Amino acid sequence: QVQLVESGGGLVQPGGSLRLSCAASGFTLETYAIGWFRQSPGEEKERKGVSCINSSDDSTYYSDSVKGRFTISRDNAKNTVYLQMNSLKPEDTGVYYCAADVACWGTSFHSWGQGTQVTVSS
Repeated sequence: QVQLVESGGGLVQPGGSLRLSCAASGFTLETYAIGWFRQSPGEEKERKGVSCINSSDDSTYYSDSVKGRFTISRDNAKNTVYLQMNSLKPEDTGVYYCAADVACWGTSFHSWGQGTQVTVSS
């Protein structure tokens, strides 16, 4: 009933760009904070927060490693949140997930999708 689906990943060279999409079904995305998380290669199942966008005022948050390079945005008409990723670096490689919560950065993110793979390599 409640579902998030990530898409848009792929293989790019360093310096390239990707736009990830987080599409919602079963609920209205605009009423929730949406966070993007990354599981890096070699890690256990820990997912580290990359970016988040609130619902009340659309305020945004970024991890230090992606500030100035990534942009999170929301398209309420499409019930979708995007993560524009520019100037990609090899350390950005990983599986990216989106999830919903009441606010950024909450501790009760839910409705995790299956993830989308991002690989930055020469």
